[in-house]
Amino acid sequence: MNLGAGGHLTYCSNIHPGESWAEVRANLERYVTAVRDRLSPAGDFGVGLRLSGRAAAELAVPETMREFRDFLSRNRMYVFTINGFPYGTFHNTRVKEDVYLPDWRDPERLRYTNQLADLLVQLLPDDLSIEGSISTVPGAYKPALGGAQDVARIVEHLLQHVAYLVDVRRRTGRSIVLALEPEPHCFLETIDEVLGFFQRDLHGASAVRRLSGLTKLDRQASAQLLHDHLGLCLDLCHAAVEFEDASACVGRLEAAGIRVHKLQISAGLRLPELDAAALAALRRFDDPVYLHQVIERSPAGLRRFSDLPEAFATVDGEAREREWRVHFHVPIFLDRLAPFASTQPFIREVLAQHRARPFTSHLEVETYTWGVLPEPFRSGPVDEAVARELEWVRAELTA
Repeated sequence: MNLGAGGHLTYCSNIHPGESWAEVRANLERYVTAVRDRLSPAGDFGVGLRLSGRAAAELAVPETMREFRDFLSRNRMYVFTINGFPYGTFHNTRVKEDVYLPDWRDPERLRYTNQLADLLVQLLPDDLSIEGSISTVPGAYKPALGGAQDVARIVEHLLQHVAYLVDVRRRTGRSIVLALEPEPHCFLETIDEVLGFFQRDLHGASAVRRLSGLTKLDRQASAQLLHDHLGLCLDLCHAAVEFEDASACVGRLEAAGIRVHKLQISAGLRLPELDAAALAALRRFDDPVYLHQVIERSPAGLRRFSDLPEAFATVDGEAREREWRVHFHVPIFLDRLAPFASTQPFIREVLAQHRARPFTSHLEVETYTWGVLPEPFRSGPVDEAVARELEWVRAELTA
């Protein structure tokens, strides 16, 4: 949906299982049209498209692309953002830490993301003021990193992708941007880590020189292009789970010249105290599909766990001076999921900032865990729940 100065609002199609293009296309026709009819019966509806490596290759066939463009036109839809984070299978099997593979150390991640940029250029609406965004993994899964050499490979591949986006813009006149998505237990997880990485490795003199060599542009132009084409996908569940300061994190990014290319609007779980009832209820969220990283805050400071079983192993009885926040996306319209709460207040605070002074043009709801969400939190048809989430965001932005 076009919110005017507030940007474009949608939800990410990664909530619907589907790895082939045929499955993605069927989901769009079945679910996205239903959400559109509930929220935008007369206007155009923006699509947050998720394409696996397989689906991207299948959509790249010219005849398939022509058919999809016709489908979008007939159904009053437009694509402005692609979720390029999960490359492989994302539902109904063990995903866990494999969701980051191939990561930015691997040339296949670069090839795949370049292909997504080529596809997105063909899917953008005719309005030249609308740029396209691609969200992606935050470098790599932190425990998988081997040291400085791995970081250097990540930086090199990101710079090569920026050079590719510069060439796309030269050839087509359309701007595509890459949005790294910080996530707990990853190479980039906190705002502090983001600031350090960008300032040291992506905005520094060495990166400017390298991009200048790749693009044959002068260093002043290359420095600007790094700011234009490389930024963040700020996932509000991830940021809240990391105990970030909602009132300060956007301002800190802006002060460092790091654009928020996409705001992913999602909520996580919050346990203010580890009492017996809360811990027992939380065990229902320990599924075998996704990682559910946990950040603990106590008088000793912050402590991080890669998944719920690791966190559970540290609890012996109640722990009333320990607060847990859990990376499990829950419906954003719920402020409480008894016997614990959600991180919805963090969303409200960031959306209030955006309402007062818009800082991004792409907003995407991403509650991808409907398939593993315990009852009764996922009762009812998924298109109704998604529409309710989008209505909640729209109400917050127009309050």
